[in-house]
Order: sequence, then C-alpha cells, then structure tokens
Amino acid sequence: MSVEIVPLRRSDVRRCAELEELLFVGDDPWRAEAFAVELDLGHYYLGARIGGQLVGYAGLALVGRPPHLEAEVHTIGVDPAHHHKGIGRRLLRELLAHADANGATTYLEVRTDNEAAIALYRSEGFEILGIRHRYYQPSGADAYTMRRHAPRPAIADASRGAR
Repeated sequence: MSVEIVPLRRSDVRRCAELEELLFVGDDPWRAEAFAVELDLGHYYLGARIGGQLVGYAGLALVGRPPHLEAEVHTIGVDPAHHHKGIGRRLLRELLAHADANGATTYLEVRTDNEAAIALYRSEGFEILGIRHRYYQPSGADAYTMRRHAPRPAIADASRGAR
C-alpha cells in the first residue's frame, strides 16, 4: 500500500464530505462547501491518496503574525477502511512540519472520548490545556483543547571554533 500525501484539490471536496459523514456521525459533519471555503481562504490542506483515491484529509490554518503566529488544526480524517495504517499520523506530521517551518505553536480540539486521537496527539508532543464543554454539536460532546509548542531553533554553539 503506497500512500501519497499531496495538496488537497477543489475536486476532492465532495469526497471529503463523504468521509465526514462516515467519521462524524451524531455531530455536524462538514459539507463540501466548507472544504471549498477553507481552500479558497488559502489554508494548508492535504489529501492522502492510495491508487489515486482520496482516503484521508487534513487542514491547518495559520493565524496572527510573527512572532506571535499560531497554527490551528482544523480537521483530520481518514476513511475507516484505512484506519490503523499510519495515514492519520503522516497527515498530522505534514501539518506540524508546515507549522514548525513558520515557527507557530499548534492548537487543536479533540473529543474527550476519542482515545486513539488523543494518544496520537500526545505522541506528537501535544498537551491538554483544558476542556471545552459541549463543543461538538448537536451531540454536546466535550472537547479537549491541546497545544504543541513549535520547536525552538537550534542555537549555534558559541564555544565551537573559539579558542
């Protein structure tokens, strides 16, 4: 199985909406138009493809201005038929690489009962900051707000070469 991570295309928005319907039962899944707006706004969106078929997507927005730039993970979704294959982790790492390249601390929300996603986020350096009660609608499920600091740039060793 070869997974290709590529920029999300406008022609992918219907498939993204189909996946949302599968993944977010009981809440308010995004429609194709919501994905189109995100792309129109220039946010950083990626797709995961296997044999040309879209099996996952992820999106990130950069907000603010340096040196106070922040990143927000807007969404990550992987077709249930392709769960537990590392696709979600690959998508997340690509989003984080983009945030890191911009020196941005990254934030996200995740359902408090989504143990697999929470474990993934923790393994990639996120910490829980707090709870947003009844964040997801219409289910009323709570969400954790999580944060991952941007890595600090390496500081050149001043003692190197000095004698």
